[in-house]
Amino acid sequence: MRVCVCTIVHHPEDARILHRQIRALLDAGHEVTYIAPFRACNVTPWRRVSPVDVPRAVGRRRLRALRAAHRALEEHAPYADVILLHDPELLVGLPRSVRARTVVWDVHEDTAAALGAKGWLPAPVRPLLRPAVRRLEARSERRHRLLLAEEGYRARFQDEHPVVPNTTYVSDVPPPPPDGHRAVYVGHLSRARGALDMVETARLLAPEGVMIELIGAADGDVRTALRDAQRDGVLRWYGFVPNDRALRIAEGAMAGLALLHDEPNYRHSMPTKVVEYMARGIPVITTPNPPAVRIVEPAGCGLVVPFGDPAAAADALRRLRDDPGLRAEFGERGYETARARFHWPVHAERFVAQLEQWAGRAVPGPVVAPRPEPLPD
Repeated sequence: MRVCVCTIVHHPEDARILHRQIRALLDAGHEVTYIAPFRACNVTPWRRVSPVDVPRAVGRRRLRALRAAHRALEEHAPYADVILLHDPELLVGLPRSVRARTVVWDVHEDTAAALGAKGWLPAPVRPLLRPAVRRLEARSERRHRLLLAEEGYRARFQDEHPVVPNTTYVSDVPPPPPDGHRAVYVGHLSRARGALDMVETARLLAPEGVMIELIGAADGDVRTALRDAQRDGVLRWYGFVPNDRALRIAEGAMAGLALLHDEPNYRHSMPTKVVEYMARGIPVITTPNPPAVRIVEPAGCGLVVPFGDPAAAADALRRLRDDPGLRAEFGERGYETARARFHWPVHAERFVAQLEQWAGRAVPGPVVAPRPEPLPD
């Protein structure tokens, strides 16, 4: 099977796109053409993929990247069995020659709900765009195949669509026990993801010898605060690090932070970082977003703190620092749950099989996908 994968928004080394889906396709023996902003992100493509470089869509500068991606898709669509798109922007004005192929949209987020967290969009414009986004989703459902990253996304669509959750690789060798002096965050840094809360938490704890390490690219409106905090020695900010290396850095930390705000897009989206922390035996400190709570509390692998409360996050970290037995217990329980429920290769087989089933079908019909077992109460 020949699969053409395209993104202009995500980093080319995005964990879901590259480290999970593309790797699964390659391991299954399929060919992958990867259209992505390699040069813009200073990334050397994997030798096993056929790379096509395009500009990156950043903030309001998106039209040039979109046009370049559409040209690349037109060029490579004729020999692709499946075209896998990762950005809703790519569905706007998709060339007819591309639409004639089997196009799959991988739905990463609740796009309309996420508009409120897009700082580059003027606030008065965001409510006006939501109906347009919903119409785009409805039209895409009629024309193309859909993969959903979350069970909670089902309600947005009329038909049933398969869910490919954001899980992770979980080693069969248990990780080392958590230390007592370091907390980590892995993922993109923004206000809505709690970047400024983590800066304040770091300032509260630095005099006590607790270091917070932030691993990920950051939005422009939080970079100054991150740089200032790093210059003051209260935290370490690594910038973007590929997911596999980022998780190796995180391993052994006494806590993994997931201090998301109470945003509509997060209320039914599982924070992948929570599962990644668990897989590495790292206790979790999370805000009370329902998907995170439904994982962490039944597993007994972390602590829940209020939204927007750096002092409460600092207190939770002190509790873990002062109780080696508790943090070891949290780490072991998290690892065991991740190994049993969130090991990516199990989902990778279903993902590849689904694309194989769709390969070469130019006219999609309704897809009926079985619902996975719900998380325990």
